[in-house]
Amino acid sequence: MGVTLAYETWGEGPRPLVLLHGFTGNRGSFDGLKPLMGRSVKAIAVDLPGHGATPLPERRGRDGFLETVDALVSLVDSLGLGTVDLLGYSQGARVALAAAVRAPDRFGRLIMESGSPGLHRRQERAERRESDGQLAAFIRAKGVDAFVERWEALPLFDSLRAMPAERRERLRAHRRACTAEGLAGALECLGLGVQPDYWSELHHQRLPTLLLTGAKDEKFTNTARRMAAELPVVWRHAFADCGHAPHLETPEEYVREVLGFLQTPWYEAPQFEAAATGADPGRMSP
Repeated sequence: MGVTLAYETWGEGPRPLVLLHGFTGNRGSFDGLKPLMGRSVKAIAVDLPGHGATPLPERRGRDGFLETVDALVSLVDSLGLGTVDLLGYSQGARVALAAAVRAPDRFGRLIMESGSPGLHRRQERAERRESDGQLAAFIRAKGVDAFVERWEALPLFDSLRAMPAERRERLRAHRRACTAEGLAGALECLGLGVQPDYWSELHHQRLPTLLLTGAKDEKFTNTARRMAAELPVVWRHAFADCGHAPHLETPEEYVREVLGFLQTPWYEAPQFEAAATGADPGRMSP
């Protein structure tokens, strides 16, 4: 039957928006945005496999990743909300992109925060699977608390240390609420090393897409630049003085960017309609 994703809804707005957290998060990872955007969207906050109340997929590796993507599409279908928008952070951004590629007709707009289309070279994917496997073994052997100490010490998260203490403690609580097997299993089925390479799919992607990064996170900002060069309908923004998690580091500015993107009128440009229908773009009116 495949994995079933746990979720909760919040917000009073007219736009359904699926929220997908990052590794070590859960459906509450975006709770800090509720007072800022709850009147504008109807959020569907999801627990990804191995996090919160969602179990791991039946399969591991690439099959587990694709099982998760199919579960997300099935969840959207079951809600009966019509077309929904997608917002994913880090691991969640990769799942969001995969879902948009898998079923573009189910989604309206795509927002990727600190995300990646995957690793292009087979050797890179193999090396990442090996490193993720080693980290999974560490988690199983040492437990969640030891892993959280190691995880929070990564240079990737340096800028999070400047957040208010209350926000840092809430983030740490989310991380410590995970289970060792959940985190280890998530690395094995949702890690970058098992994710399919979606770089070649980007130029086919017709969803309006917003790419968000922190300017201090040079790796993912450079990845966003490369993605923007491939995507046909794309906006990009790098938040000054932010690292890997702008939604935590500068929530007010983050929400302005997100809502500005979602609320901006957009229509199918003639050349895209022509590509889809085979018509002559010179004979089509806007």
